[in-house]
Amino acid sequence: MRRTIRTLTLLAGVIAVGYYLWHGLTYRADGIDGAVLGWVDWQMALPILALTFVPIVFAFTSTGMTEAFTGLGQVLTGRNSTEFRDAPVGIATVTAVRQTGVSVNDQPQVHLDLTVEDAAGHTFASQAKIIVPLIELALMRPGVVLPVRYLPGRTDKVEIDRSGDQAAAQHAWNETMIRRGFTTPAKLDIAARGIPAQAVVQSLSVPGEIRDGFTRIALILAVTRPDGTTFTTNTEKFLPPTSIDLVQIGRIVQVHYLPGAEQDVVLSLPVQT
Repeated sequence: MRRTIRTLTLLAGVIAVGYYLWHGLTYRADGIDGAVLGWVDWQMALPILALTFVPIVFAFTSTGMTEAFTGLGQVLTGRNSTEFRDAPVGIATVTAVRQTGVSVNDQPQVHLDLTVEDAAGHTFASQAKIIVPLIELALMRPGVVLPVRYLPGRTDKVEIDRSGDQAAAQHAWNETMIRRGFTTPAKLDIAARGIPAQAVVQSLSVPGEIRDGFTRIALILAVTRPDGTTFTTNTEKFLPPTSIDLVQIGRIVQVHYLPGAEQDVVLSLPVQT
Protein backbone atom coordinates (compact mmCIF):
# COMPACT_ATOMS: atom_id res chain seq x y z
CA MET A 1 0.00 0.00 0.00
CA ARG A 2 2.80 2.41 0.89
CA ARG A 3 4.60 1.66 -2.36
CA THR A 4 1.42 2.21 -4.36
CA ILE A 5 0.80 5.59 -2.76
CA ARG A 6 4.37 6.67 -3.44
CA THR A 7 4.26 5.49 -7.05
CA LEU A 8 0.99 7.27 -7.79
CA THR A 9 2.18 10.46 -6.11
CA LEU A 10 5.48 10.45 -8.01
CA LEU A 11 3.67 9.77 -11.29
CA ALA A 12 1.28 12.68 -10.64
CA GLY A 13 4.27 14.92 -9.89
CA VAL A 14 6.06 13.94 -13.10
CA ILE A 15 2.91 14.56 -15.13
CA ALA A 16 2.41 17.97 -13.50
CA VAL A 17 5.97 19.11 -14.15
CA GLY A 18 5.95 17.60 -17.64
CA TYR A 19 2.73 19.36 -18.59
CA TYR A 20 4.11 22.68 -17.32
CA LEU A 21 7.28 22.30 -19.44
CA TRP A 22 5.35 21.15 -22.49
CA HIS A 23 2.93 24.08 -22.20
CA GLY A 24 5.73 26.62 -21.80
CA LEU A 25 7.78 25.26 -24.71
CA THR A 26 4.87 24.95 -27.12
CA TYR A 27 3.04 28.14 -26.17
CA ARG A 28 2.54 30.57 -29.06
CA ALA A 29 1.80 34.22 -28.35
CA ASP A 30 -1.17 35.61 -30.22
CA GLY A 31 0.27 39.09 -30.59
CA ILE A 32 -1.58 40.48 -27.61
CA ASP A 33 -0.16 38.32 -24.85
CA GLY A 34 3.58 37.94 -24.51
CA ALA A 35 5.25 34.55 -24.83
CA VAL A 36 6.12 34.74 -21.13
CA LEU A 37 2.52 33.90 -20.30
CA GLY A 38 3.25 30.38 -21.39
CA TRP A 39 5.37 30.05 -18.24
CA VAL A 40 3.54 32.19 -15.70
CA ASP A 41 -0.10 31.31 -16.36
CA TRP A 42 -2.07 28.98 -14.06
CA GLN A 43 0.15 26.08 -15.16
CA MET A 44 2.90 27.55 -13.00
CA ALA A 45 1.09 26.16 -9.96
CA LEU A 46 1.60 22.58 -11.14
CA PRO A 47 5.36 22.22 -10.47
CA ILE A 48 4.95 24.17 -7.21
CA LEU A 49 2.32 21.71 -6.03
CA ALA A 50 4.39 18.76 -7.20
CA LEU A 51 7.54 19.95 -5.40
CA THR A 52 5.47 20.57 -2.26
CA PHE A 53 3.35 17.45 -1.97
CA VAL A 54 5.67 14.73 -3.32
CA PRO A 55 8.25 15.17 -0.48
CA ILE A 56 5.42 15.40 2.08
CA VAL A 57 3.84 12.15 0.90
CA PHE A 58 7.22 10.38 0.85
CA ALA A 59 7.95 11.61 4.38
CA PHE A 60 4.60 10.52 5.77
CA THR A 61 4.82 7.11 4.11
CA SER A 62 8.34 6.38 5.32
CA THR A 63 8.74 3.32 7.54
CA GLY A 64 9.38 5.30 10.71
CA MET A 65 6.50 7.69 10.19
CA THR A 66 4.08 4.92 9.25
CA GLU A 67 5.02 2.90 12.32
CA ALA A 68 4.70 5.96 14.52
CA PHE A 69 1.18 6.61 13.27
CA THR A 70 0.35 2.91 13.59
CA GLY A 71 1.59 3.00 17.17
CA LEU A 72 -0.40 6.15 17.85
CA GLY A 73 -3.52 4.52 16.45
CA GLN A 74 -3.04 1.50 18.70
CA VAL A 75 -2.48 3.71 21.74
CA LEU A 76 -5.62 5.75 21.01
CA THR A 77 -7.89 2.81 20.13
CA GLY A 78 -6.32 0.13 22.31
CA ARG A 79 -6.64 -2.28 19.39
CA ASN A 80 -4.45 -3.94 16.80
CA SER A 81 -4.20 -2.53 13.30
CA THR A 82 -6.83 -3.68 10.81
CA GLU A 83 -4.35 -6.02 9.13
CA PHE A 84 -3.64 -7.95 12.33
CA ARG A 85 -6.94 -7.57 14.17
CA ASP A 86 -8.34 -11.01 13.24
CA ALA A 87 -4.99 -12.75 12.75
CA PRO A 88 -4.13 -15.96 14.67
CA VAL A 89 -2.64 -15.71 18.15
CA GLY A 90 0.83 -17.05 18.85
CA ILE A 91 3.14 -17.02 21.85
CA ALA A 92 6.30 -14.92 21.57
CA THR A 93 9.40 -14.79 23.73
CA VAL A 94 11.37 -11.55 23.71
CA THR A 95 15.02 -12.06 22.74
CA ALA A 96 16.18 -8.45 22.45
CA VAL A 97 14.83 -4.97 23.18
CA ARG A 98 15.92 -1.56 21.94
CA GLN A 99 14.37 1.87 21.75
CA THR A 100 13.69 3.25 18.27
CA GLY A 101 14.01 6.93 19.14
CA VAL A 102 10.35 7.50 18.28
CA SER A 103 7.92 8.53 20.99
CA VAL A 104 4.16 9.02 20.99
CA ASN A 105 2.66 11.29 23.64
CA ASP A 106 6.01 11.14 25.52
CA GLN A 107 5.85 7.33 25.58
CA PRO A 108 8.82 5.60 23.90
CA GLN A 109 8.48 3.12 21.08
CA VAL A 110 10.59 -0.03 21.46
CA HIS A 111 11.69 -2.59 18.90
CA LEU A 112 11.36 -6.21 20.01
CA ASP A 113 13.17 -9.18 18.53
CA LEU A 114 10.99 -12.23 19.13
CA THR A 115 10.87 -15.99 18.81
CA VAL A 116 7.26 -16.87 18.02
CA GLU A 117 5.48 -20.21 18.26
CA ASP A 118 2.40 -20.39 16.07
CA ALA A 119 -0.80 -22.41 16.52
CA ALA A 120 0.73 -25.42 14.76
CA GLY A 121 3.81 -25.49 16.97
CA HIS A 122 6.20 -24.03 14.38
CA THR A 123 8.65 -21.40 15.59
CA PHE A 124 10.00 -18.45 13.67
CA ALA A 125 12.00 -15.31 14.33
CA SER A 126 10.10 -12.07 14.02
CA GLN A 127 9.94 -8.52 15.29
CA ALA A 128 7.43 -6.03 16.60
CA LYS A 129 7.28 -2.42 17.66
CA ILE A 130 5.16 -1.21 20.54
CA ILE A 131 4.57 1.98 22.46
CA VAL A 132 5.45 1.34 26.11
CA PRO A 133 4.59 3.60 29.07
CA LEU A 134 7.73 4.81 30.80
CA ILE A 135 6.78 3.08 34.06
CA GLU A 136 6.60 -0.28 32.22
CA LEU A 137 9.73 0.14 30.11
CA ALA A 138 11.94 -1.79 32.55
CA LEU A 139 9.54 -4.76 32.38
CA MET A 140 10.09 -5.16 28.65
CA ARG A 141 13.21 -7.34 28.68
CA PRO A 142 14.54 -10.57 27.14
CA GLY A 143 12.69 -13.63 28.41
CA VAL A 144 9.31 -11.94 28.68
CA VAL A 145 6.49 -14.02 27.14
CA LEU A 146 3.79 -12.17 25.20
CA PRO A 147 0.76 -13.14 23.10
CA VAL A 148 1.07 -11.82 19.54
CA ARG A 149 -0.95 -11.66 16.34
CA TYR A 150 0.81 -13.01 13.25
CA LEU A 151 0.03 -13.35 9.53
CA PRO A 152 0.64 -16.87 8.16
CA GLY A 153 3.10 -16.63 5.30
CA ARG A 154 4.28 -13.18 6.38
CA THR A 155 6.11 -13.83 9.60
CA ASP A 156 8.76 -11.10 9.37
CA LYS A 157 6.59 -8.82 11.53
CA VAL A 158 3.97 -9.42 14.23
CA GLU A 159 1.91 -7.24 16.55
CA ILE A 160 1.58 -7.63 20.29
CA ASP A 161 -2.00 -8.77 20.90
CA ARG A 162 -4.08 -5.86 22.15
CA SER A 163 -7.49 -7.49 21.73
CA GLY A 164 -7.93 -8.28 25.41
CA ASP A 165 -9.13 -11.74 24.38
CA GLN A 166 -7.73 -13.65 27.33
CA ALA A 167 -9.39 -16.89 26.19
CA ALA A 168 -7.54 -16.87 22.86
CA ALA A 169 -4.25 -15.99 24.53
CA GLN A 170 -4.73 -18.67 27.18
CA HIS A 171 -5.59 -21.29 24.57
CA ALA A 172 -2.46 -20.50 22.57
CA TRP A 173 -0.40 -20.63 25.75
CA ASN A 174 -1.93 -23.96 26.80
CA GLU A 175 -1.21 -25.55 23.43
CA THR A 176 2.38 -24.36 23.61
CA MET A 177 2.81 -25.75 27.12
CA ILE A 178 1.40 -29.16 26.11
CA ARG A 179 3.72 -29.41 23.11
CA ARG A 180 6.72 -28.59 25.29
CA GLY A 181 5.73 -31.11 27.93
CA PHE A 182 5.19 -28.45 30.59
CA THR A 183 1.58 -29.46 31.26
CA THR A 184 -0.99 -32.09 30.32
CA PRO A 185 -4.61 -32.09 29.15
CA ALA A 186 -5.58 -33.47 32.60
CA LYS A 187 -4.05 -30.46 34.34
CA LEU A 188 -5.76 -28.11 31.91
CA ASP A 189 -9.04 -29.82 32.72
CA ILE A 190 -8.45 -29.11 36.42
CA ALA A 191 -7.72 -25.48 35.55
CA ALA A 192 -10.95 -25.28 33.54
CA ARG A 193 -13.33 -27.18 35.87
CA GLY A 194 -11.60 -26.94 39.23
CA ILE A 195 -12.52 -24.80 42.20
CA PRO A 196 -10.59 -21.52 42.23
CA ALA A 197 -8.76 -20.79 45.45
CA GLN A 198 -5.87 -18.87 46.91
CA ALA A 199 -2.71 -20.43 48.25
CA VAL A 200 0.36 -19.25 50.09
CA VAL A 201 3.77 -20.50 48.97
CA GLN A 202 5.33 -22.18 52.00
CA SER A 203 8.35 -23.73 50.31
CA LEU A 204 10.15 -23.31 47.02
CA SER A 205 12.89 -25.56 45.69
CA VAL A 206 14.59 -25.86 42.31
CA PRO A 207 15.51 -29.46 41.39
CA GLY A 208 17.82 -28.18 38.66
CA GLU A 209 16.05 -29.30 35.49
CA ILE A 210 15.87 -26.75 32.68
CA ARG A 211 13.81 -27.34 29.54
CA ASP A 212 13.68 -24.85 26.66
CA GLY A 213 14.76 -22.11 29.01
CA PHE A 214 12.05 -22.98 31.57
CA THR A 215 13.06 -24.02 35.09
CA ARG A 216 11.29 -26.81 36.98
CA ILE A 217 10.26 -25.67 40.44
CA ALA A 218 8.74 -27.63 43.32
CA LEU A 219 6.32 -25.87 45.64
CA ILE A 220 4.59 -26.63 48.92
CA LEU A 221 1.33 -24.69 49.06
CA ALA A 222 -1.12 -23.95 51.85
CA VAL A 223 -4.44 -23.75 50.03
CA THR A 224 -7.51 -22.04 51.49
CA ARG A 225 -10.80 -23.60 50.45
CA PRO A 226 -13.84 -21.36 49.77
CA ASP A 227 -15.25 -22.31 53.20
CA GLY A 228 -12.11 -21.03 54.94
CA THR A 229 -10.54 -24.40 55.76
CA THR A 230 -7.06 -25.16 54.50
CA PHE A 231 -4.98 -28.04 53.22
CA THR A 232 -1.35 -28.45 52.23
CA THR A 233 -0.17 -29.98 48.98
CA ASN A 234 2.85 -30.24 46.71
CA THR A 235 3.02 -29.24 43.07
CA GLU A 236 5.62 -28.81 40.36
CA LYS A 237 5.67 -26.45 37.43
CA PHE A 238 8.02 -25.30 34.66
CA LEU A 239 8.32 -21.52 34.66
CA PRO A 240 10.20 -18.96 32.54
CA PRO A 241 12.81 -16.95 34.46
CA THR A 242 10.53 -13.88 34.46
CA SER A 243 7.87 -15.76 36.46
CA ILE A 244 10.05 -17.08 39.29
CA ASP A 245 9.41 -13.95 41.35
CA LEU A 246 5.69 -14.72 41.32
CA VAL A 247 6.12 -17.90 43.38
CA GLN A 248 8.58 -16.82 46.05
CA ILE A 249 7.97 -17.98 49.61
CA GLY A 250 5.14 -16.00 51.18
CA ARG A 251 3.55 -15.00 47.88
CA ILE A 252 -0.19 -15.51 47.39
CA VAL A 253 -0.99 -17.39 44.18
CA GLN A 254 -4.13 -18.53 42.42
CA VAL A 255 -4.79 -22.28 42.15
CA HIS A 256 -7.51 -24.69 41.02
CA TYR A 257 -8.34 -28.12 42.38
CA LEU A 258 -11.06 -30.76 42.07
CA PRO A 259 -12.98 -31.90 45.18
CA GLY A 260 -11.79 -35.32 46.26
CA ALA A 261 -8.50 -34.90 44.37
CA GLU A 262 -6.84 -32.11 46.29
CA GLN A 263 -3.42 -33.62 45.80
CA ASP A 264 -3.54 -32.40 42.18
CA VAL A 265 -3.42 -28.63 42.39
CA VAL A 266 -2.86 -26.52 39.29
CA LEU A 267 -1.06 -23.23 39.70
CA SER A 268 -2.53 -20.37 37.65
CA LEU A 269 -0.20 -17.59 36.54
CA PRO A 270 -0.89 -14.86 33.98
CA VAL A 271 0.08 -15.48 30.36
CA GLN A 272 1.77 -12.12 29.98
CA THR A 273 4.69 -12.16 32.39
